[in-house]
Amino acid sequence: MSQKLLLSAKEIDIILHRLACQLIENHTHFKDTVLIGLQPRGTYLADRIKKILVEEYQVKDIKIGYLDITFYRDDFRRGEKTLEANKTHIDCIVEDKRVVFIDDVLYTGRSIRAALTAIQSFGRPQEIELLTLIDRRFSRHLPIQPNYKGRQVDAINQEKVKVDWKEHQGNDAVYLIDN
Repeated sequence: MSQKLLLSAKEIDIILHRLACQLIENHTHFKDTVLIGLQPRGTYLADRIKKILVEEYQVKDIKIGYLDITFYRDDFRRGEKTLEANKTHIDCIVEDKRVVFIDDVLYTGRSIRAALTAIQSFGRPQEIELLTLIDRRFSRHLPIQPNYKGRQVDAINQEKVKVDWKEHQGNDAVYLIDN
């Protein structure tokens, strides 16, 4: 198994600032916007984006939530591996709001399909956008594309994109792993 560094901590930081600026351009005051980190790994990215928006761009009153999609997945109870649920924490109304789903890697699109179904339990958003750090564009099973993407990665199916977050693994990095 070989591992190639795709993004260093500095490059990730630059990308996160760019993504935050793109959100500001499209959402200005964030009054009607809700950021939703997809459990488990999208929550690290959502928290980082929020922190940048608040601390560096003085955006106030950002609403953020975390959505667990485990029981909405189309592969739930299909494999031998038991899926463990995370917690959903959405303490704001998404009805008629502009929702931005946030996840670390967009691969087949199946997680986003599950998130689209799951969010309906909390109301009907006016609009849903997708922000992702990594877009594996040649691996899509569903016609889902990100509105905001950090980096496109052309990885073949045997390759895996691994995102490390300093909050979880101790450092920020993105690797391409060849199995």
